[in-house]
Amino acid sequence: MTWLFWLSLSGLVYVYLGYPLLVRGLAKVRPLRTLKQDPSLDQKVSLVLASYNESPRLEIKLRDLLTSEQAQYIAEILIGSDGSTDDTPAMLARLNDPRIKLIEFPERRGKPAVLNDLIPRCTQDIVVLCDARQIFAPNAIPALLANMADPTVGVVSGELIFRKPGQTNMAGQGIGAYWRYEKSIRKAEARFRSVPGATGALYAIRKELFEPIPATTLLDDVVIPMQAIVRGYRCVFEPGAVAWDEPSGTLEREAVRKRRTIAGAAQLVLHHPSWLLPWKNPIWFEFISHKVLRLTSPVLLLLVLVSNVALSAEPFYQVLLSAHLCFYLSALAGWLFQKQGRTSLLFGVQLMFLTLNVTTVAALWDALRGRYRVTWQRA
Repeated sequence: MTWLFWLSLSGLVYVYLGYPLLVRGLAKVRPLRTLKQDPSLDQKVSLVLASYNESPRLEIKLRDLLTSEQAQYIAEILIGSDGSTDDTPAMLARLNDPRIKLIEFPERRGKPAVLNDLIPRCTQDIVVLCDARQIFAPNAIPALLANMADPTVGVVSGELIFRKPGQTNMAGQGIGAYWRYEKSIRKAEARFRSVPGATGALYAIRKELFEPIPATTLLDDVVIPMQAIVRGYRCVFEPGAVAWDEPSGTLEREAVRKRRTIAGAAQLVLHHPSWLLPWKNPIWFEFISHKVLRLTSPVLLLLVLVSNVALSAEPFYQVLLSAHLCFYLSALAGWLFQKQGRTSLLFGVQLMFLTLNVTTVAALWDALRGRYRVTWQRA
């Protein structure tokens, strides 16, 4: 049991602390520089967006985008209406901008199928993909374009930032802390080699690198960049290209999102097994450490707990078990605070961590049974 305890604990430490520190160190010791150049006004992009009954959000987003200075970089906006039944056509007609092209699909198939149809229709060499919900910072698109001056860059990911007002509850605090942690890893990966995926709310890709993805794909913002990476291009992270969003109001709603995301990570292994091979995947180390090993976290947590209980006759392990139980009790306290609508700086992260691992178990079960929806729900 001793070796099982320390091996499992070491695995957890590596996944959540060791790898982030290691990739940050590698980024400092051996950074890959990205050649950036401010885009000229004749550089244009095609903006692609898939939507389902998103008329109110979509109108807010488009009005903000088309009245900003970055609108001069947009040659066209392709909107794929995935079986929508709302007033999206009438709303777009009110905007009356010739760059907006609505492509309506009578049956709801999901975002991957819509992207497969829309991206080949784009007229520009650079395609910007985004969602209906998030609002762009005024310089987001030119910030993405600046990285495309480097011929080794195939994909540029923007940065998703949660607005502060949504982080006043327990869910917002935990989600905000987790997202800051996640972004620090992505920034280090981009400086070292490449990020194994992009921020779905805002990223750009060279049109020539796009390959159709399976219609059942859950993480299109990972599969599309990874397909470019395995062809020898980089996916970099651009913190200047900001998309603003609101965090989920409760951990339950965030768990629904994470369950889909984690099921998508498991799906990557099932659909793209060659990415697990170092001679097939140029960023194998990052992909395995960031995307795959996290799926083992619930098993490692259980093994640490079980082995710690089995070793608790020894004084040293009794102390560790006490710390162990305090961690779980603090997460329980966080859950109780959340149920009462109260906030606490002490318990939000612990609650988010355990919720994430419980969600991982449910997501893996979804992936193994193939029971997940490729169509999305409004959050």
